[in-house]
Amino acid sequence: MDVLIVDDDYFDRQHIKRILNRGTTCVIDEAQTVDEGLDKIKQQSYDVILLDHTFPQRNGIELLLELKGESFLNPLAIVMMSNSEDELLAINCIKAGAQDFISKTEITPFRLHRAIINAQTRFTLEQQLYQSYQDAKKLSEHDSLTGLANRFRFDESLKVDLKACRRRNTLLALILIDLDHFKFINDQYGHDTGDQLLIKVVNRIHTCLRGNELFSRLGGDEFAITLPNMTNVTEASLVAKRILKVLVKPFNIDNETIKTGASIGISIYPSNGSSAKELFKNADIAMYRAKGLGRNQLSFFEKEMQRQFLFNYEIEQKLAVALEKNEFTLLYQPIINPESRAMTGVESLIRWESGSEILSPEQFIPVAEKSRLINGIGRWVIAKAIKQLGDWDETSEKPISMSINLSPVQLSDSKLLQCIEDNLTRYDILPERIEFELTETALLADVAQSSMIIQAISDLGCRIALDDFGTGFSSLSHLMKYPIDTVKIDKSLLLNETGTSPNKRLLNGLVYMIRSLGLQTVLEGVEMKKHLDLSRELAVNRIQGYYFERPISAHEFTEKYLATSNMTLM
Repeated sequence: MDVLIVDDDYFDRQHIKRILNRGTTCVIDEAQTVDEGLDKIKQQSYDVILLDHTFPQRNGIELLLELKGESFLNPLAIVMMSNSEDELLAINCIKAGAQDFISKTEITPFRLHRAIINAQTRFTLEQQLYQSYQDAKKLSEHDSLTGLANRFRFDESLKVDLKACRRRNTLLALILIDLDHFKFINDQYGHDTGDQLLIKVVNRIHTCLRGNELFSRLGGDEFAITLPNMTNVTEASLVAKRILKVLVKPFNIDNETIKTGASIGISIYPSNGSSAKELFKNADIAMYRAKGLGRNQLSFFEKEMQRQFLFNYEIEQKLAVALEKNEFTLLYQPIINPESRAMTGVESLIRWESGSEILSPEQFIPVAEKSRLINGIGRWVIAKAIKQLGDWDETSEKPISMSINLSPVQLSDSKLLQCIEDNLTRYDILPERIEFELTETALLADVAQSSMIIQAISDLGCRIALDDFGTGFSSLSHLMKYPIDTVKIDKSLLLNETGTSPNKRLLNGLVYMIRSLGLQTVLEGVEMKKHLDLSRELAVNRIQGYYFERPISAHEFTEKYLATSNMTLM
């Protein structure tokens, strides 16, 4: 046992040394002053310090307090000594951090050894308690999977950083990161793989940081980085761009190649908010803006985003009760054979009658998709459209087909297939009379899930149409990979009003490709005779557009097209 005696009285030190050397093997060191004792403790470690209370210049409690404030103290047990037998002094010494107290008048071999043992035992218990506290503190402040700061620590640190930036008149950036397609990865490969991916993502992001930023996991696949004391907004932009760059490279986990990316939103103090709550809200808005830009993007918060956010929030709140209030309606647009001008089918198009305002799908469907309200709305559309087809069968001599739009989000709706099947049965509609329209975006959103659900819909007997073909990711592989029956060519490729057609060659090529695969073609956006003439020249199967009819109500459609046996449009 290594013991340090800190006492200015030579005879007391000698007396203690003699006692310690009786029956035990000790390595004993001595110090005559507080400063000398402090120097020795800095140079080497001791098991126990026997510390006198009274010194000419600095007392033992001062040394005790100084030691307790230094990291080199541990592990170290302290027994305070004094010529005084004052109980209050003993209590004060214990409060200051000593593990035990002994009066010099009571020092005997037995009592000194007992004091040392008590001090060591108490110190060990104190250390265990302190370690338990540190462990609990770490658990309360850190994410168990990644080791990053958790939401609690993030919230507290952000408040502290903001105060510091106010004092120093510096900038602070809050960067929110949300991984792209993480839910699909969890569903496809399992949560263990998802956890491994999160760890690898964190490791890569660490390489993009300087080391003084707070990097936190807020939950799931959402992370936050705070950059305090910035002098230039460019610093935040550079960090975000580095993160996007390192996440582009695929990850290898258990021999699986997994691709992900990130959507990043950034808000800046003080221009985007003065409080932690405001900064977080605005960074979150910017992050969702980044997702809307096509993912693997970054976006700085702008005030216009706040206006759009409030608008979307208002829409979302109203959407939640719109179905109950029966505020949705379906309009119908004829689909025409360009040669005979005979109506072959109809496309159902949803509208929202919100108060005195009629909202188009472009105004509320994106909000419905983000909030997942689209699933309920989509099932309502399917039921309403199929029922309407059944009603028309009672008045029309010739059955027509019904086209129904599906959102990419609906492909993850567990109730979708059952909804389709139930309504076909309820209204006695043959599946082949229903054509579900999907955009290429839907095919790209979640390849495995999309492929499975689309195939299941096709297996029911329903037809599948690829909508808006030619607007973005047009690929022959999509037409071959999925059970596509019809391709609807987007109106943006049509002739313009001057009659010139920079896209005519492209249209010819697209139609030829589609026809060679044995698929049906529909030309959308036919709004003038030139478009009709072009459709005949291209030999497309069907057309639709305002040249023949705008979307109209079921009643108008019935009166105009189904009340008589003539279904030919003039």
